[in-house]
Amino acid sequence: MSALTETLAARTALDEGQVDHIARLVGEWQLLSDLAFADLLLWVPVAVPAAEAGSVPAFLCVAQCRPTTGPTAYQHDQVGVLQVGSRVAPLRVAYNEARIFREVDPDWDGDLPIRREAVPVRYGDDVVAVIGRDANLASVRTPSQLELVYLQSAADLAGMVADGTFPAADSPMEEGAGPRAGDGLVRLEPDGTIIYASPNALSAFNRLGVTGNVLSEPINALTSTVADDPFHAGDLAAAVSAAIDGGHPASIEIDGGGATILFRALPLRPRGETLGALLLMQDVTELRRRDRQILSKDATIREIHHRVKNNLQTVAALLRLQARRVAVPAARTALEESMRRVQSIALVHETLSVSIDEAVDFDEIVDRLLGMLSDVMGSAERVEATRDGTFGEVPAEIATALVLVMTEIVQNAIEHAFPDERRGTVTVRAVRERGQLTVVVSDDGVGLPDGFSGVKSDRLGLQIVNTLVSAELSGTVEFRRLGADGGTEAELRLPLSPRKSRQS
Repeated sequence: MSALTETLAARTALDEGQVDHIARLVGEWQLLSDLAFADLLLWVPVAVPAAEAGSVPAFLCVAQCRPTTGPTAYQHDQVGVLQVGSRVAPLRVAYNEARIFREVDPDWDGDLPIRREAVPVRYGDDVVAVIGRDANLASVRTPSQLELVYLQSAADLAGMVADGTFPAADSPMEEGAGPRAGDGLVRLEPDGTIIYASPNALSAFNRLGVTGNVLSEPINALTSTVADDPFHAGDLAAAVSAAIDGGHPASIEIDGGGATILFRALPLRPRGETLGALLLMQDVTELRRRDRQILSKDATIREIHHRVKNNLQTVAALLRLQARRVAVPAARTALEESMRRVQSIALVHETLSVSIDEAVDFDEIVDRLLGMLSDVMGSAERVEATRDGTFGEVPAEIATALVLVMTEIVQNAIEHAFPDERRGTVTVRAVRERGQLTVVVSDDGVGLPDGFSGVKSDRLGLQIVNTLVSAELSGTVEFRRLGADGGTEAELRLPLSPRKSRQS
């Protein structure tokens, strides 16, 4: 839940649909602020205790947006400001009468003249909030054609806010997404012809390969002649047509002339009158080139993990062949243990080879590891190895060390807890809590021998466990006997953050 929705839930009685509409508006209103050259303040009515009986009507500012096209009217953040008294009169008119209220004369804030406007925010049949549109008039000058188009478009969008038709019900709530007014703006007539294109829009057209005058030209004819893919040009024409007919805003990318331009069409239908559409344009050529590079690098990394997995499996197969040819039991056992360690590392790389994230689903790895150890050690029929709980996703940086530790602990449990063909179970329990992973490997076998020390053991497997847990995982491991009748438990605790983050 965002800070805005939390504030609305705490200070107002708005329902979920009304809150979602306000959140969509805040996600879209940077465009309105830029077109209006004004700060936008979102006001909601609240009641504050009066000195005497009853309560005083007031408005609370819950969000603010500053223009990127002009000076701000406020040097300090207005979120949290409570307006009472005569200052709420314009807001009250807009809220109670569901109409846009414009003050005739500027309001002076010290030496700064501010033109104030109150726009009701309608959702369905109700006004749920008010937008204060406050413009800094200190640098007023004769407006250019671009500024006139901006201001007219802002007035049209404000009318749609008051009608409840902007933003659309399925508009994204991501603030700042898509092209902005300064990236390039085109205003279209109801028949789709261009009546104005900003200088940045003309530059974007030029990068697509559109040269010459674009005014009075139909937008679909311009893009269809230069688009590398005519189907995308048709999508743009359809999106523009849908916007003019009052459809929802749509974004389309057009490739042409070695450039990629992102178009976004928005309907202009204040008071139900079809005035055409706004077409925002953004040159995303460099952004898409970087996206392709990232995808290529991701594919390369996955291919590397795949080849490493194949090479490790080859090494494991060679160790298996070598173990079969060795007559000395101790040497054969050492080769088989090495083979299992290599196979467990290969499981991590196999998982990373099909993942686009630098994390692995460790539950899948542990399940496959338990099955592999039971098979290669020939214990599947008499020792049941199961997992309880979830490891979740584990950072790739610690996955290899963790799988080696799990291999050694589970392998020791299967090998030493059930001598003489004894039957039993090995259970791996995992718990994630507050950034920490706790793993307990328990068995119902013969238990630890007298004088056992997991820290001072001369066995290679336990030395590997202690070294990896302390040096690579920054964790702890403890071995203990469960009771007089046997049973062993190994408890591993480690933080779930990459090693570099833990050292910083």
